[in-house]
Amino acid sequence: MTETRGERKERTRRAILDAALALLEESSLVALSLRQVSKQVGIVPTGFYRHFDSIEDLGMALVDESFESLRAMLRDVRQGREGGAPGWMDIVDDSIGILDEHVHRQRSHFAFIARERTAGPPLVREAIRHEIELCERELATDLARLPGTDRWSTEDLRVLSGLIVTAMVAFAENTLHAVGRPGAEKLVVENARTQLRMVLVGALNWTSRP
Repeated sequence: MTETRGERKERTRRAILDAALALLEESSLVALSLRQVSKQVGIVPTGFYRHFDSIEDLGMALVDESFESLRAMLRDVRQGREGGAPGWMDIVDDSIGILDEHVHRQRSHFAFIARERTAGPPLVREAIRHEIELCERELATDLARLPGTDRWSTEDLRVLSGLIVTAMVAFAENTLHAVGRPGAEKLVVENARTQLRMVLVGALNWTSRP
């Protein structure tokens, strides 16, 4: 079957994204050049501009793609709740397990987020910060539906969701560092589970001020 022009363009765009992720395993976005990416894909540098305006534009596309994985993880957690997870601690266990699975499955994307959220170009750092904030808002909305949260204000729900997302981001980064060392990976999972349980034990005894 003959490949259409649109299919060829999409295949090349996909190849550019994959090449950038591979190169970023050993580098950072600010040090990456479009010539490196073009050479890796097998296209001339001018061909790069048919898909992205700049390396920074490529980075923004990688942010979008990376957070698609994270949002998929959050959807899985929500579906687990709707499926009848009986308690908060079960939610913690399910969330840690699902995130651990996603980090291993989408390792290059999570590594990209972990590195570029502090070392990337300003626009990319801001895009990552915005996406993390959206995750916090979505989680706060989910938390408001759970039993026992009627005593909390909207602001306090956001504080709790921020603590949970921050812990999850740290867990993902620690998991990346521990990949390939089973003992270290197990310890990272256990520590993350304990940390989230401690946060929730405190939260469940919290009542917002009037």
